[in-house]
Amino acid sequence: MKRIVTIQDISCIGCCSITVALPIISAMGSECGILPTAVLSNHTMFSDFTCADLSDQIEPISDMWKKQGITFDGIYTGYLASKQQCVQIAGFIERFSEKDTLTVVDPAMADNGKLYPAFDSDFPMAMAEVCRRADVILPNITEASFLTGMPYRTTYEKAYIREMLERLLELGCGTAVLTGVSFDPGRLGVVYLDRDGKEFSYFTKHCEQSYHGTGDIFASTVTGGLMRGLELGESLALAADFVVDCIEATTGSGEPRWYGAEFETVIPKLCQMLNDRLKEKTVPGE
Repeated sequence: MKRIVTIQDISCIGCCSITVALPIISAMGSECGILPTAVLSNHTMFSDFTCADLSDQIEPISDMWKKQGITFDGIYTGYLASKQQCVQIAGFIERFSEKDTLTVVDPAMADNGKLYPAFDSDFPMAMAEVCRRADVILPNITEASFLTGMPYRTTYEKAYIREMLERLLELGCGTAVLTGVSFDPGRLGVVYLDRDGKEFSYFTKHCEQSYHGTGDIFASTVTGGLMRGLELGESLALAADFVVDCIEATTGSGEPRWYGAEFETVIPKLCQMLNDRLKEKTVPGE
């Protein structure tokens, strides 16, 4: 069984971050270790919350893992709370990366044209150093604009997306993925470009509703698929379909939008979709 470590915060209540990554990756058939960067009483869409920063625990935990000879097949980073943590996690990636270790970075720092309130204008430069060490990065268009210095646009042509992908590759990552891309009404999806010039795109229905934590669901599913042997394009398509299923399940449940997407009841379907794709990859007679 492959072992992943996911590095992001724990929101004790609410669907996001580690409480999304851990069950999804585990259900998809990989061990999911955690390196918490902070512990929140509940996620930040609640009216109030407590937060304990765990920056001072990252190095001791890493040292203990090294002492015990623990290794990882995959490193998956999500929300990092500060520039200091970006420096720490860039160092962690270098320290624990081996020849076949896959590193996936979700540079969760911005949306809708703005950085999250906790970050200043220097934060994207720190996050870029984490992205530089990644095999795959998964920014949305807002995050990509901050990482590349390109203007943020809500309407764009394919040339804009292509230039953004090329500039993301200049950060040093292996493959740049853009999420939340739309060229046609009612369709939303992902595109990627790798260092060999390979391109990929996948689009699904554009749901009118949006829910907290869907980005974490997407990135966790992509990572889980890659760890089980799916190609990146297959993992992206699986994740996009799963997010749509989660949104539709949440819309039908009547839960408040700010709480998060209901992914738990859809995990059996995710496992079936994953197994179907793995069977398709099996060569008869092997």
